[in-house]
Amino acid sequence: MTERTLGAGPLPLSGVRVLDLSRVLAGPLCGMVLGDLGADVIKVEHPVRGDDTREWGTRIGKTETAYFNSMNRNKRSVALDLQTAAGQALARDLALKCDVVIQNFKYGGNEKMGLGYEQLKALHPGLVYCSISGYDRTGPEAARPGYDLVVQGEAGLMAMNGEAGQAPLKFGIAAVDLFTGMYAAQGILASLFDRQRTGKGRHVEMALFDCGLMITAYYGMEALLAGEDPPKYGNAHPSIIPYGVFEAADGPLVITVGNNAQFQRFCIEVIERPDLAQDERYRTNPLRHANRDVLVPELDREIARRPREELLQRLTGAGIPCGQVLGLHDALTSERTTRGGLVTTQPHPDVGTVPVLAPPYRFDGVRTPVRSAPPQLGKDTGEVLRDLLGLSEQKLSELKAGGVTR
Repeated sequence: MTERTLGAGPLPLSGVRVLDLSRVLAGPLCGMVLGDLGADVIKVEHPVRGDDTREWGTRIGKTETAYFNSMNRNKRSVALDLQTAAGQALARDLALKCDVVIQNFKYGGNEKMGLGYEQLKALHPGLVYCSISGYDRTGPEAARPGYDLVVQGEAGLMAMNGEAGQAPLKFGIAAVDLFTGMYAAQGILASLFDRQRTGKGRHVEMALFDCGLMITAYYGMEALLAGEDPPKYGNAHPSIIPYGVFEAADGPLVITVGNNAQFQRFCIEVIERPDLAQDERYRTNPLRHANRDVLVPELDREIARRPREELLQRLTGAGIPCGQVLGLHDALTSERTTRGGLVTTQPHPDVGTVPVLAPPYRFDGVRTPVRSAPPQLGKDTGEVLRDLLGLSEQKLSELKAGGVTR
């Protein structure tokens, strides 16, 4: 691992060590967040197949893929077969050398391996332990496996996506997994802060369903207040008018008119329709919302007859937030992305170099670095077991020969 520093000082979590026993997306994202913030994250994987996501998406080299690389920068990979007694013992010894453990095993699986919270807490009272599951670990669905797509359906997220009359629609990304990973990282950070005062660790428990329900946000509140599902508006906003994606003469753009003064400027300076600005039906946003079926088609016609670049210039001049709608590749290779250092190029032993997204965090004006590319399977096994557990070269060779490590 490269030095965990940022500018003239250490990264915020420098000195914190994390044992990441999780796989797929939610847990690995949680671990990556901690690694981005400076923690030494040790990812434990099966010696042969590794994390499930090493088989998902475009192949990179011998053991990585697009899915895996998106969730596993700034980590070290240790290959252990946790179905063996020796592998379980090594994982337990590593946990006792760490500040944080992250796991998303099937319900009860961690306890069977001697890696449960109570088992480790008895040996390491200061341990912060994070369990990620599909559903409430204290309820009747505790043993039920959790999958992002299933939870998107059960939490009502699919019901609020898409256009009116459209069938249920999932998010383009695994939004529940990703939010759960971020919530889990927040819980761990709060527990580490609390440990500074008490010296005691905590058990952070996160459920995909809980997090999925929370991200319904204001749509969820609207449903509770109305006693029924709110209408679906696709790329438009449910209550702010005009606010969404519009089709100019030569392509889509985003227009976000957030208040009444902006609406006045939009009508007069952008689409040159002072009559709409003066119309009592559209004077306030609640009125515009009530009359959206009349107003929006009128706005659509005005926008559709103007070029996108002209609209963007006029909108910017009027102080109205706006932007192009880019393809994903265009966004990732844009001048804005390049200028911000958001996509890095990292060395790779099999393919020469590989793109790796940079962390989004900035501290004191400096972006946190990609200290290490997503690791090859088991790349750091010998280093970690030698340095942290004091294993000899002979012992490492025996473990490898016995299939316990890679």
